[in-house]
Amino acid sequence: MASSAFHARSNSMPSRPHPLIPQIDEHLCRLKSNEAASSSSISKKLGGLRDLFELVDSLLQLPLAQQSLAQQCNDKQINELLNGSLRLLDVCGVAKDALLQAKEDTQQLQSMLRRRRGDDSGFTNEAKAYLASRKKTKKLINKSLRDLKSKCGFARLENDVEATFSMLREVEEVTFTLFQSLLSCISGTKMETKSSNWSLMSKLMHSNRVTCEGEASETNEFEKVDAVLCNLIGHKTRKASNMVTENVQIELQKLQSTIQDLEDGAEFLLRLLIKTRVSILNILSY
Repeated sequence: MASSAFHARSNSMPSRPHPLIPQIDEHLCRLKSNEAASSSSISKKLGGLRDLFELVDSLLQLPLAQQSLAQQCNDKQINELLNGSLRLLDVCGVAKDALLQAKEDTQQLQSMLRRRRGDDSGFTNEAKAYLASRKKTKKLINKSLRDLKSKCGFARLENDVEATFSMLREVEEVTFTLFQSLLSCISGTKMETKSSNWSLMSKLMHSNRVTCEGEASETNEFEKVDAVLCNLIGHKTRKASNMVTENVQIELQKLQSTIQDLEDGAEFLLRLLIKTRVSILNILSY
């Protein structure tokens, strides 16, 4: 996470800051909280990030902030801002693509469930295809994150750095970190060993008997569907298969709802990222 150096403020802002400044700082503090990276908490933070960017855009419309940013930022800082906004658009695009793929895979699996009519072999093949697609998505996510991280650096800022620039870099880092959490949530856990699958299944079954604050919160909806499908493939008897299939239906419905919430949040945020980048370009073009 960002160092406290991002909070450095210069004399380029008035001694009594605009009311937007403490509001932005408050949102940044909330988004930095070390909350469990569950799908629900990520969805909530996407909403918080949306509110943050709306405040940032309002700040960028202030003549004082525009003048300060345009006149006091050097060429290196301008490039950092523009490259940073592109990185956020890139990582948001990766998240949207991963969610779209997960949505399509989930819908296809649900369609097969409705049409199976006792054809366990057909559904088992469809489950294997789903898990193969998930494995491919995980590889793409990991590669994209490695590439983005290699281009991303949040170095310590000088104490006399321009205030609006400092704030924008801090917002960039918080946003990038949240998208990392979102992609990790989509990616879920690895499925290499049978023992890890059974461990996850045990946690999933136990989650029916605990509250939302308990152990169930450690396993997100993507992981749960992965686990029940692996369990389904491993069952040989029809009775056991039918029981697991019921779990698959329940978890797929939950996953579909989760994907929709995350997709809506990412889509709304993408529009705000574009809007903020346009505002920055307009300011720096003067």
